[in-house]
Amino acid sequence: MTLKTFTFYTIVPLFLLSSCKDTTNAKKVPVQPQKTVVTDTVAEREKVEEEEEKFVLTEENAIEFFFNYNKTLKEDTVKLSTNFGDITIELFDDVPYHKANFIYLTKKGYFKDTFFHRIVKNFIIQGGNADNIETGRKRGQIGRYLLPPDTRKGHKHHRGTVSMPSSEIDNPHMLASPFEFFIVVTKPGSYHLDGDYTPFGKVIEGMDVVDKINSQPVGQGDWPLQNIYILNAEVVK
Repeated sequence: MTLKTFTFYTIVPLFLLSSCKDTTNAKKVPVQPQKTVVTDTVAEREKVEEEEEKFVLTEENAIEFFFNYNKTLKEDTVKLSTNFGDITIELFDDVPYHKANFIYLTKKGYFKDTFFHRIVKNFIIQGGNADNIETGRKRGQIGRYLLPPDTRKGHKHHRGTVSMPSSEIDNPHMLASPFEFFIVVTKPGSYHLDGDYTPFGKVIEGMDVVDKINSQPVGQGDWPLQNIYILNAEVVK
């Protein structure tokens, strides 16, 4: 079975320091230098925040960005809160681009209010997409890019493995869609996926939640009949 992504078309105060007169000393408090420092600090912070907001990932800059971003990371665990319970995922250190991508998207708030939008019974649950305007808007702000496969680290698609589907575009090299992921439900695993998809983490708490989600009724296209929300995603350590 080919694991591909789904596309949903969406429209897409400064505090002024004042001096007071000391009746025992005629010298005034030198407030102006303090005021200037505070102004410069706020302005510089706002400039950095504005530059961060304008930054958009592309096919040309994504790999270099995640290579450098991964060097700054000390965390390797993400908790997904769903309307069925929590799922805690430990990310593999030796799959740096995919790990960095998942943490970056988590910190950007991308996964919040997306769905587990595809359920294949006794096989996988797939998340990270939604048919709402907000998800399309967030994708547009983050950027358009794919990730290269990283399948030679020896990680296999055991039960509980977290991996990335390939993009739905013409994609002979099985480049990964950065916004979506799937979790293997099969016991003991789905090893026919090895070599084609990139495992980048594993569930360390909440496989009972994964199984509960996998048991939900689905309709056409393996879409759950009731929305299964990722209410929040956070980097926990």
